Amino acid sequence: MSAQPASTAWLDELLWDKDGLIPAIAQDAATGDVLMFAWMNRDALARTVETGEAVYFSRSRGRLWHKGEESGHTQKIREIRIDCDNDVVLLKIEQVGGIACHTGRRSCFFQKYYADGRWEAVDPVLKDPKDIYK
Repeated sequence: MSAQPASTAWLDELLWDKDGLIPAIAQDAATGDVLMFAWMNRDALARTVETGEAVYFSRSRGRLWHKGEESGHTQKIREIRIDCDNDVVLLKIEQVGGIACHTGRRSCFFQKYYADGRWEAVDPVLKDPKDIYK
């Protein structure tokens, strides 16, 4: 990603919700795997463009969250797209360290539904979260 454009008009083209947020999907640029979902506000998206790394808005923390700020598992931006309604952001990323989920897995979408009504974790833990978050 290059430096942020001087004008912020490009941010005005997006449809932010009543709280000033927009859904953001992180997708592995090489494989197409969906790694995680998060929220962004205008500042988060602007910082993402500016830094070339994913910055989200953490609703639980009430602040910007640079992905990997604690774990080191940052997301390098390769491409940014929006959907046809301009209300969802797609970040095509390179996942540094290969782990996107705070559970130590590659993807946050590791639980699979089975017809008997149960969810099961089907992807392995690559690194114990205790070793990621000191």
